[in-house]
Amino acid sequence: MKPGILKLAVGSLLISAFSFSLMHAQQRGAAPAGPPRLGFRVAPPTYQLNCGTCHGTQGSTVDGKKAPSIAELQEYSPERVYELLNKATAAPHAGTYSDLQKRQFAEFLSGRPMNSAAGDSKTMTNKCSSNPTMANPANGPSWNGWGAGVQNARFQTAANAGLTAAQVPNLKLKWAFGVPNATEMYSQPTVVSGRVFFGSDAAWLYALDAKTGCIYWSFGADAGIRATPVIAPIRGQGSTQYAVYFSDVLTRVYAVDAQTGKLLWKTKAGDHPRAKSSNGLTVYDGKVFIGMSSMETTTGSTATYECCSFRGHLVALNANTGAKLWRTFVIAEEPKPRGKNAQGVTLYGPAGGAIWNVPTIDAKRKRVYVGTGNAYTSPAAEGTDSVIAFDMDSGKIVWQHQEVKGDAFINNCAATSRGGDNCPDTLGPDWDFGGSALILHTLPDGRDILVAGSKGGLSMAFDLDKNGAVVWKTNLAERPPGAAGLIVFGGSSDGQSVYYGLNHAGAMVAAVNLNDGSRKWTTAPIAGARGGNPAATTAIPGVVFSHSADGTLRGLSTTDGKVLFEFATAKEFQTVNEVPARGGAFGQSGSTVVGGMLFIGSGYNGQGTGGNVLLAFGLE
Repeated sequence: MKPGILKLAVGSLLISAFSFSLMHAQQRGAAPAGPPRLGFRVAPPTYQLNCGTCHGTQGSTVDGKKAPSIAELQEYSPERVYELLNKATAAPHAGTYSDLQKRQFAEFLSGRPMNSAAGDSKTMTNKCSSNPTMANPANGPSWNGWGAGVQNARFQTAANAGLTAAQVPNLKLKWAFGVPNATEMYSQPTVVSGRVFFGSDAAWLYALDAKTGCIYWSFGADAGIRATPVIAPIRGQGSTQYAVYFSDVLTRVYAVDAQTGKLLWKTKAGDHPRAKSSNGLTVYDGKVFIGMSSMETTTGSTATYECCSFRGHLVALNANTGAKLWRTFVIAEEPKPRGKNAQGVTLYGPAGGAIWNVPTIDAKRKRVYVGTGNAYTSPAAEGTDSVIAFDMDSGKIVWQHQEVKGDAFINNCAATSRGGDNCPDTLGPDWDFGGSALILHTLPDGRDILVAGSKGGLSMAFDLDKNGAVVWKTNLAERPPGAAGLIVFGGSSDGQSVYYGLNHAGAMVAAVNLNDGSRKWTTAPIAGARGGNPAATTAIPGVVFSHSADGTLRGLSTTDGKVLFEFATAKEFQTVNEVPARGGAFGQSGSTVVGGMLFIGSGYNGQGTGGNVLLAFGLE
């Protein structure tokens, strides 16, 4: 872990600027302390109001000195920010914030918790006795990356699964691994060469033995890891043959040696100080493709924020060196001033179109596909709420389909503008494609289609030989969904049907026929189930696995949706590394099935309760 890249002189500027912010916080009245850990998706309530005016996207001048921007502060460790905040308390009016709030500020800015060193595998008791040379990841059973392949079908073949529908009811918990200092488990495990690779929100990447859970190595990133790792060959890095590619929440992309965990390269991919990276990346043909999301949808409503200037963008990197090859914004027009709010703060636009899904690869046409999020500003720009095709080599947009027009949404805004604030004139409905990875399939008649799921509850198919012409469209919503969405993190497909978890009460799942979009079945609400199924589903022949907000893992028959297997994870577990651990909600990542075993992390604050455990199931 490196404390930062800023010069030592910036420390005094940080103290001065924070003292300035603290003085104004006292004048306005600071908000009460929040929970001990807010996670890294949202800022503490008081940050933007009292600190963001000085430490914004550009920084500002305080008493003739340049206050560092939020991008500069993100290069500090949380311990360093906390230290400087405590030094600032010697200044007048600096006692406004509690110790808890200072820690929240530090963790938010750095994107990782205090005491990050606690996650180092060197302190764990379950080290593997040796680290034999990894087999070629392309050989043998594997689940590599978000979608078990670059087409993002999230389907495991019978040979790779090593698990039949008849055996699923007999799955038993084989081992549990506790992640130190973590509160959420949103990095889906990748399993190749008999090893499990996953990250933690406490900023550590781990490599475990799939059968036993013993640990080979850990790597400390600069910020929390939400992404699903991808293992791929790498060239020009000495004796290293295979790299683990992943991103942290502050958009740094890493390549580390899959055998040892040694850092090979690191690149900042995001183009905006409030940019964030979410589900992960895709590696194909020597390139890394990653989409950029942002925090502006959560901070944009605050009157002191210059809302909004982030535009979703897709970035391509050289997989061997990390060098940027191209970057394309989904909104072509650059943001410009669009007036001032009642506080006199300059507002900008157009903005929005975040990409928080994993890119899908079309090798035949050399294209990359993503779905985009809602707009942040009115009028909603072209490129938001869209499915977009990019040329793989140049990054040029080949075609795009905008399904919902006028969808401008920011958290904490009223349904209609209050006048003089940062909010869109008309809010929502926030029915975008931002979180659900697109699935590429070839139909029996030879047509290649791209299947998309939206937060509005639509499942859609696009003809790839006709520049994205709509083939079919099916609405799975029994009533208009709210901003939380109905299809959130996407589905899985076995080549005949696509299976979606539905994010409303009853933990329901729906199956849609790939040929014509007809609904094959929808499960009835499950008695006693709390919350919905926001996480991505996972499929093997005959079984689809769903993951509910109350922490229940289920295996359902793909024939009729009948429950074959059920396991409640929201409880404490004895772990192989002797780290206290508890499961919680499922909210983003689904399970991975490889070689007769199923792996999943449990705990997601955004949908319910957090957790810090990785679970491995197998047969007796």
